[in-house]
Amino acid sequence: MQPSLLLRTLRAGASRRLPSTGRRYASGGHGHGHGPQYNEPTGWIFGEKPPPPGQKRKKQGWENLWYVGMYGGMVLAGVLLYYKPDTTIQTWALQEAKARMEARGEKTDYP
Repeated sequence: MQPSLLLRTLRAGASRRLPSTGRRYASGGHGHGHGPQYNEPTGWIFGEKPPPPGQKRKKQGWENLWYVGMYGGMVLAGVLLYYKPDTTIQTWALQEAKARMEARGEKTDYP
């Protein structure tokens, strides 16, 4: 490609760029006057005000399901890990050695 043609191509591409007022943001806004783009801090944990003294907090519908799923999953993982088969190389080697010794007719149990 000739140098003058390359320069013309670059200049033509630069003039076709969008103006800065045409910017779009991932939040959907255009960066001006649509209110706060984040949750402003309220000072309360998770944005909930504590109930008045003597009253209990009302649980939301998903909370019990979360507790059952989270702690039930932990119990299930613990049970599965406890009963997990022993697949170490030492266990395999011991079984293999015993099988070979029995095939040769040697004793595998020592007094």
